[in-house]
Amino acid sequence: MRACLAILITTLATVTAIPCAASPLRVGAAKVDVTPAGSALPKNYLGVLDRLYARAIVLDNGDARAALVTVDAGGLSDAIWQAVTRQVEAELKIPSANILLTATHTHSVPGPPAADYATKIVDAVRRAQQNLTSARVGYRTGESYINVNRQITDPKTGKWWEGPNREGPSDKTVAVLKFESLSGEPLAVYYNYAVHGVIAGQTDQVSGDIPGASSRYIEDATGGSVVAVWSTGASGDQNPIYFQQTYDLRELRIKEYAKRGVDISNAMPPGGQGLDRNDAAVARLMNQQRQMLSSMGQFLGEEVLYVMRNIERTDTEVRLSGSQKTIQCPGRERTNDGRAGSEGTYKDAGPVEIRLGLLRVGDAMIGAVNAEVFNPIAQRLKHESPFKATMMATLTNGSARSGYIPDDASFGKYTFEVLSSRLRPGCAESSIVNGILDLIADSRKLDR
Repeated sequence: MRACLAILITTLATVTAIPCAASPLRVGAAKVDVTPAGSALPKNYLGVLDRLYARAIVLDNGDARAALVTVDAGGLSDAIWQAVTRQVEAELKIPSANILLTATHTHSVPGPPAADYATKIVDAVRRAQQNLTSARVGYRTGESYINVNRQITDPKTGKWWEGPNREGPSDKTVAVLKFESLSGEPLAVYYNYAVHGVIAGQTDQVSGDIPGASSRYIEDATGGSVVAVWSTGASGDQNPIYFQQTYDLRELRIKEYAKRGVDISNAMPPGGQGLDRNDAAVARLMNQQRQMLSSMGQFLGEEVLYVMRNIERTDTEVRLSGSQKTIQCPGRERTNDGRAGSEGTYKDAGPVEIRLGLLRVGDAMIGAVNAEVFNPIAQRLKHESPFKATMMATLTNGSARSGYIPDDASFGKYTFEVLSSRLRPGCAESSIVNGILDLIADSRKLDR
């Protein structure tokens, strides 16, 4: 890299990596297996359904380097984020502000992660950097209808509950960044979509869920030449459109617990408990869940492949810049119980910090939030952004203590996401959108 790269601290809460100018792009990609050993699995896990991976894309335009990294994990703590970014910055000279480290949020991984977890993630980035080759990048969007808003009014009780709300807000956009060699051979793809990875959660097996299934499908369809890096969209209120836990599996668990004198009708049935695996109905439902996981991965993967084939404009000279900032919103602490359906009571708590980020790849803007964000917040960001190619990567760069981040309108709904949020209403939506827009505005100053 040329010596004109500088790291500037613009405020105590904002770190920005500033490049000099657009230069020819080089891209490398790699993936590393992070599946835990069978002997390390908790007792309620019944083996491995599919392998887990850390996937990385490294970008280098001669003036700046950046890394897009995603791990099949439920979430990534601040400690892991800091360990990874510090080592990558020191060893590979990629500024921490230029790294997006995202969890796929699969619900089928044991925690806490193994001690060498951060080391394996760094290894994926290292291998990707070793694979750097001259490349170009293109952007386009498609649509996938495998997600659905999950905040409904229960028709039996008239109360809020988790279930498919087909009329609720739900962004179907699949945003795709395709990286290819100068001769047109695909190298990697970074794709952003908003859906919870919860399909495999009731099988009690290790799985990358929908993110893993779709990435494997894309990689297999391209003969293994492509590393497909999932980007977790604003899916705090988005479930797979077909999700058995909401129906038959949940009813089976409720009945099993009721026999023991335990009422879990207003609670999340615990994984690995309350289901007789020898029961024919249970076995059938579990098998259907596995089939649905494969189907949804194929459908989403096919849409990504369709978009990749139809990207016509690609660029080899692109600006790379990254920035981060921290915002604060008033906090609250819940003082009553209940998963959903009834109003929560709260007392004031200390402010909650939320980490925001931005990685610019040419005219593509990837906004980052380190929490689970409701879909309308990302839709508002895209609507207000001056760049058409704008997306939001959530569960990125650590973990806020906010819990879910509902949009302002959703705070009147007594769903479990809203009730459990540690944020008081009226702050987070605008603060996140305006904060990322500010980072975009700062990046535009580099164009002058």
